[in-house]
Amino acid sequence: MIQVFICRYPCLMVSMTHVVTSACVLCKYQDCVHVCPVEAFREAEEYLVIDPDECIDCAACIPECPAEAIYADTDLPEEEMSWLDKNEEEAPGLPIAEGDSPVLAD
Repeated sequence: MIQVFICRYPCLMVSMTHVVTSACVLCKYQDCVHVCPVEAFREAEEYLVIDPDECIDCAACIPECPAEAIYADTDLPEEEMSWLDKNEEEAPGLPIAEGDSPVLAD
């Protein structure tokens, strides 16, 4: 006998991304950019953001950030929740971070 299982929710997809938070503002360290395998980081004037459409959730960037500004969206502190939208909304209009911009915290 062959059993066929039909998924009740075939379009349901779980999406996760990583988020740069307020701790990056006026720091803009580039260590995270250098380890990102997919060019997910975008560069604003005073901080970086992650493009959620490019991020592959490898988490390589988290331990590299000296400012401890990067979180998985599932681990984002409540006070930083607005940065989830900020990353998603700003990333498409910003250039890809190349990792060669001056660090603002130095």
